[in-house]
Amino acid sequence: MSSLVFTGFNPAHDDIFRSRLEMSNLPTADLNGPDRLFFRLSDDNGLIGYIGLEGAGPDRLLRSLVVMGGRRGQGYGRQLVDRLELLARDGGIERLHLLTTTAAPFFHALGYAITDRASAPAPIAASAEFSMLCPANATYMNKGLVDAAARPS
Repeated sequence: MSSLVFTGFNPAHDDIFRSRLEMSNLPTADLNGPDRLFFRLSDDNGLIGYIGLEGAGPDRLLRSLVVMGGRRGQGYGRQLVDRLELLARDGGIERLHLLTTTAAPFFHALGYAITDRASAPAPIAASAEFSMLCPANATYMNKGLVDAAARPS
């Protein structure tokens, strides 16, 4: 069995990341902005996927989730989200927010709730992804991490 490795990386030095986001119609214009952390998941067989976290304070954007084509359908998307949530929770982040045009059912199954965009906290609503890069018809979702951590498994 292959061991999984979840590591941070600089998106400015990863052309595969940028091309995968573009192929998935995900925003790339602001990848090098401030307050962004990106992670990759890999194993002995190579790269599995990517995920990112944006912002400061108790509310952050989950962004740029992409699983490599040959690795889809094997639970890796869930593993990427789980690892990011654990990292966020350990860092004192209380809620994750996201916008999606295609993956609402996936995120709903992971406990994210569809929410009215007008209710987004000011820092989230002011982000480039929220205000300019994602279309107005993108589904806005969020998940409280404090409550999720308190629930028994």
